[in-house]
Amino acid sequence: MALQAGLVGLPNVGKSTLFNALLSRQVADAANYPFCTIEPNVGVVEIPDPRLGKLAEVVHSNTLVPAAMEFVDIAGLVEGASQGEGLGNKFLSHIREVDAIIYVLRDFSDENIVRAGSKSPSDDLAILTTELQLADLQTLEKQREPKSNPTKEEKFRWSAVEKIRPILEAGRNASEANLTEEEQKEVKSFALLTMKPAMIVLNTDEEHISDSLPLGLSYPAIRLCAKLEAQLTDITPEEKNELLSAYGIEQPGLNILIQEAFRLLHLITFLTAGEKEVRAWPILEGTKAPQAAGTIHTDFEKAFIKANIASFTDFVELGGWKDVRNAGKARMEGKEYIMQEGDVVEFMVNP
Repeated sequence: MALQAGLVGLPNVGKSTLFNALLSRQVADAANYPFCTIEPNVGVVEIPDPRLGKLAEVVHSNTLVPAAMEFVDIAGLVEGASQGEGLGNKFLSHIREVDAIIYVLRDFSDENIVRAGSKSPSDDLAILTTELQLADLQTLEKQREPKSNPTKEEKFRWSAVEKIRPILEAGRNASEANLTEEEQKEVKSFALLTMKPAMIVLNTDEEHISDSLPLGLSYPAIRLCAKLEAQLTDITPEEKNELLSAYGIEQPGLNILIQEAFRLLHLITFLTAGEKEVRAWPILEGTKAPQAAGTIHTDFEKAFIKANIASFTDFVELGGWKDVRNAGKARMEGKEYIMQEGDVVEFMVNP
């Protein structure tokens, strides 16, 4: 499942530093000048999941495979991008390709890093969202009211346009439009930037990591220091714990970012546990059991019979499938079962 979250921000706000920290290695070219990232960098990042270690102890496995997602480091946007400034349309096309947006805002005080248009977190966010709204308006301007005898799909598409346009003109996001299910289906073809789920990362100084978040933010937000996070990837676990304790942090900000981005994409995980491997499988919320089985092997979806389900807590506390079944804590679910976060599963399929 190749769902992607894109790091979006003005130049020199720390996107590439944050991306490198996410990958725990130097991948992007983190340099102190605008547009040091031109082509987007893509990296696969594991989702921190302490449940895997506990499952491995129960089934005596040495192989742990966490769920993963993709992060994309996108070149810095400048004011006027919707009119072709900076990397313009190329930049916007890269955002169009991702499934969720992570706005990275400069909130650090190092004036040795060129500001390149950055003013304050609130002003920077306004610039970013305004450019995306203007780009979406340009997309809608290309749409034409259907002629006589339109199809149902054309009617839904045009009614969506008429609902979204005034919202964008008012400086709001397309996601705020009250669309019907049919209109939502048709508007997907527009790939509107402000329809994408979004969150905020405030890239701050080390001493302000624990500060409260500003009031009035329009998206879910976290605060972290990309510079510190990069340092944490290059030290021992003991040194990492000491450094986190020194700043009053319980866990690295990257862990929180990865988990929040995972939720932003409406992903959950189910778990499989055997001696060969313990694994977390990412699926979309609302996925039914046969489709979940298909993520393990494409043939499993058609061959699906039943799903043997246990809760993570029962599986660990009771010590595996045999004792879970003996305690009556295992459930047999059919084709209509909707998978839940943390389900431990054995799929039964036709040979």
